Amino acid sequence: MSMERIGIIGGGIVGLALARWITRNRPGARVTVLEKEDAVARHQTGHNSGVVHAGLYYRPGSLKATLCRRGTALLREYCAEHGLPFEQVGKVLVATGSEDAARLDDIERRAEANGVPGVRRLGPGGLREIEPHVRGVGGVHSPSTAITDFVAVAEALADDVRRSGGRIVLGAPVIALRQGADDAEVLTGDPRGERVRRSFDRVVVCGGLHSDLLARMAGAPADPRIVPFRGNYHELAPGSRYLVRGLIYPVPDPRHPFLGVHLTRHVHGEVSAGPNAIPAAAREGYRARDVRASELADTLSAAGFWRLARRHWSRGVREAAVSASAAVFARHARRLVPAITGADLRPAPAGVRAQALSPSGALLDDFAVDTYSRISCVRNAPSPAATASLAIAEHLGEHVLFS
Repeated sequence: MSMERIGIIGGGIVGLALARWITRNRPGARVTVLEKEDAVARHQTGHNSGVVHAGLYYRPGSLKATLCRRGTALLREYCAEHGLPFEQVGKVLVATGSEDAARLDDIERRAEANGVPGVRRLGPGGLREIEPHVRGVGGVHSPSTAITDFVAVAEALADDVRRSGGRIVLGAPVIALRQGADDAEVLTGDPRGERVRRSFDRVVVCGGLHSDLLARMAGAPADPRIVPFRGNYHELAPGSRYLVRGLIYPVPDPRHPFLGVHLTRHVHGEVSAGPNAIPAAAREGYRARDVRASELADTLSAAGFWRLARRHWSRGVREAAVSASAAVFARHARRLVPAITGADLRPAPAGVRAQALSPSGALLDDFAVDTYSRISCVRNAPSPAATASLAIAEHLGEHVLFS
């Protein structure tokens, strides 16, 4: 029977899913999750759209594609077992012009290759049957795309870990990592200002917005860097929520790294519009005034950031305008649902996306995991990581930690 000591840094949904997988599949393993906040799911898990993605866009054969499909099935089963919300409200991709319509062919091919069920092409009338207030020249419907409450899922995972004998230590920011011949040592702080040393046989970094900094502590290369992008949201006023039945998205433009404003119904009835995407001046910069000089300097010192900026500066200017003006935000939402006006929108909490960036200025397109002796680092896990979390945990367990 294994008596391995496994440390997991990060109490978001990926770290908690991995902790649960280990407690269920490695009898005798002692699992400890170290989380710097005073509760789990405080950052990306708690600030996302709640969408359970079906796998429409992702490159066939990629980790995103395979783990998204597997993760959707596992998550649906998990929510059913634990009485958590899982609503298949469906998604429409809306083509607003001929250029968008031409891109739908590739999306259909990818969806078929990825095994996404029920995907079908729509004309203008078909769009209106599903979303009566949408206007477009055509679209694609994914009926299996769903919504859930990822914070509730993460809290249930944490409960599972505790019931199985694992530990979740809150208020434990990592100060240092050290690898020895026989162990990996993690130095953390605690709420009283004291430092605690913990020794493990293996450590897995699921640090999200801080994953590259933690990887550097382990002796890993600085790149890929994490660049934080703040996504600002608005919420439809209660009297306007009828305008959106499920999920209404634009057709992705492969020339640009982010999707643009879209409309999302949530499990508790709210409807959000957004997010846009602009670089944040802090890794946890949920407000425009949130600035951490050291973290901003780290972003600006990355050669890849400036290459990315040169390539997409015009898009960046547009995203900044959307962020600064509710009227401009509403104009972008009206491309999908013409009835939306500025009076229908009110500000909602923002999120920050941890996006890995290569020195060439390319945003990493797939999940990325690297191992440095006794420490494995999840270095890129953007959307659909929450959807895929249970499958990511399975992948890490079977192919990284215990292969």
